[in-house]
This record gives sequence, C-alpha cells and structure tokens, in this order.
Amino acid sequence: MNRKTAIVTGANSGFGLLSSIELAECGFQVLATMRDITKSGELLANAKEKGVHSFITILPLDVTSSGSIQKFKNELAQGYTSIDLLLNNAGFAVGGFAEEVSLEDYREQFETNVFGVMAVTQAVLPFMRNQRKGKIINMSSISGRFGFPGLSPYVSSKHALEGYSESLRLELKPFGIDVFLLEPGSYHTNIWTTGMKVSSKSRDKKSPYFPYMKKIESELESGRASLGDPAEIASIIGAIGTGKITTFRIPAGKGTRLTIMLKSILPWGLIEKIVLRRLNI
Repeated sequence: MNRKTAIVTGANSGFGLLSSIELAECGFQVLATMRDITKSGELLANAKEKGVHSFITILPLDVTSSGSIQKFKNELAQGYTSIDLLLNNAGFAVGGFAEEVSLEDYREQFETNVFGVMAVTQAVLPFMRNQRKGKIINMSSISGRFGFPGLSPYVSSKHALEGYSESLRLELKPFGIDVFLLEPGSYHTNIWTTGMKVSSKSRDKKSPYFPYMKKIESELESGRASLGDPAEIASIIGAIGTGKITTFRIPAGKGTRLTIMLKSILPWGLIEKIVLRRLNI
C-alpha cells in the first residue's frame, strides 16, 4: 500500500497526538514532530495499541528555531519525494491582562502560534507546489473569531492566523493546494493547564485586575465538566485528509457555531453586556 505523507507539529500531546494516530489509521505515513522527542512515549504507546506504530516516524522540530526548521527541511529533501498534508498544530496559550502581559510574552506567543506556522509552511510548500497538490490544516480556535478577556496574547495570535490562512488559501488554490482553518472551542487538552502561561502580575492580589482574573478562572473551572472530547478534532482532521471535508473554515465544539453566528448579527454593545454579565463584572 502506497501511503501518502503527513506532517504533524506538536505531536507529543493533545490534538497533535490523537491526529497523528488518526491520520495513520486513515492511510498516511505520519511524520510526528515535536520539540523534545523524549516526550514521544505516550504517542508511540497509543499508536502501538492501535496497531499503527509502524506508520509513525518521530522527528525533532522546534517551530520557533530557524536552525531546527532548516534541518527538518533537509531531512524531507533527502527522504521524501512528496508531502501530502501538513497539520500546523504546535501552539500554546499566554494569559493575563493586556496592561500586565510583557511584550516579551506577546512575542513568545506569536513566535509559536503565528511565525512558527509560517516558517514550517514555507519549508513544506515547495514540495506541494511542485507536485501541484496538498493540504495544509492550520489549528486555529474559537479565539480566532472572538476576543475573550484575559487572553489577548492567545486571541490576537489566533486572529493573525485566521488572516494569514485566508490569504494563503487564495494564493495556493491555483496550485492545487487547499488550506483549512480548524476552529475548536473548549476541549479537554492541556493547553489550558500545563500548556498555558499566565502573567504572574494578573494573579497577584495587589493587581487591579486580580478580582477580574479570579472570575475568569472560576468560569473556566466551572466549564471543565463540559469540555469536549479531543478525539472529535482528530476525527475531523482525518476527514479532511481523506477528502470527506472540503470546507475552508471548520468550527467545532459545543457552542462554537452559535458564538460565531451571534457575533456576526449582534451589535458589539450587546455582546459586551452578555460577556460581562456572564462573568458578573
């Protein structure tokens, strides 16, 4: 069986881990990349349990390092004649209030969530353009369509990714390359726990934003019981890979489509009142 080749960034956990297995089950040879390959144990154990471990290759890739990306690109040139799918999944979240989040933290957020996506995409595009086919899936978020308080670094990075992906899709369509934006809502992954970096200032009781931050954290905590199963996102990615889904923007998760629809039809003043009332501000 001739397998197509898929690249997944941030494959050591969450959506990346599950999507790597899903794509392998869908007939892809998966290059599962991660910054620290010593963290590949969970992925390999799950892949072995599913019987697809032989279709997953672990490779190191730090999307924020030009040297790492160049080394990865060289490995692709030496070992692969075609790349059929790229899942730009690597990412993390910076939280805190805009006044208190350092510019260094904003830059770190964009280095991974935006510039990392751009850099890996540039490395892979020559393969897809030469073969005149391919699929690029950019992992956005409901935060790329709706701004939430206390998350401006993450929200702004995902808004940037949305604009980049719109332009990219229009640029690549004539070359037979399709770009997709996956926009998950709240799912049970580690991005809001170990994958989140919150400004220490906003958690300081002396901060003028501290009461606001506590209400946001309380709201997030109360919603944990209703978090979606991340396997749903992996299933969507598999459907994109096999051609069952061809839509550019793909909102996913409880309340996501409703939130996007309400933003498009309600005046902003009313949206403000709804959000602040929900947080009891």
